[in-house]
Amino acid sequence: MYGASQIRKDLKDMQYEMFHGKIHRATVTEARLDYMGSITIDQDLMDAAGILPGEKVQIVNNNNGERLETYTIAGRRGSGVICLNGAAARKAQVGDTVIIIAYALMTPDEARANEPKVVMVDGHNHVLGDIGRETEKQTVTAARKKAAL
Repeated sequence: MYGASQIRKDLKDMQYEMFHGKIHRATVTEARLDYMGSITIDQDLMDAAGILPGEKVQIVNNNNGERLETYTIAGRRGSGVICLNGAAARKAQVGDTVIIIAYALMTPDEARANEPKVVMVDGHNHVLGDIGRETEKQTVTAARKKAAL
């Protein structure tokens, strides 16, 4: 049986996988099976969410429930592009609403202090704002209003 001090010592070296950035309810603008695999995202959206080119992301499709992981390619600034490339193109259709989530490994102290960027976008994939930490029972409508302030 571990004592409290031993558990804390064991956890001190542990790494948590925490979400650090999210683009919430973006609209898929393209799905290109013939492109190299990944997701192309407007660089402005990536910057707002703190997501880097080449970073591993999870994509959640609100229309069909599909979840997939891939890496990012920076798209033209201000274009609003959200393009699923290669095999990922089979997981969404143009017009689908997706959530793009980036994760990072953190120490327990970093994880507790983590303030993820949660970027809300409009129907054209332009940044409305960063709502910060999500709260229980927060609706999309309420989050969009908060982002627009």
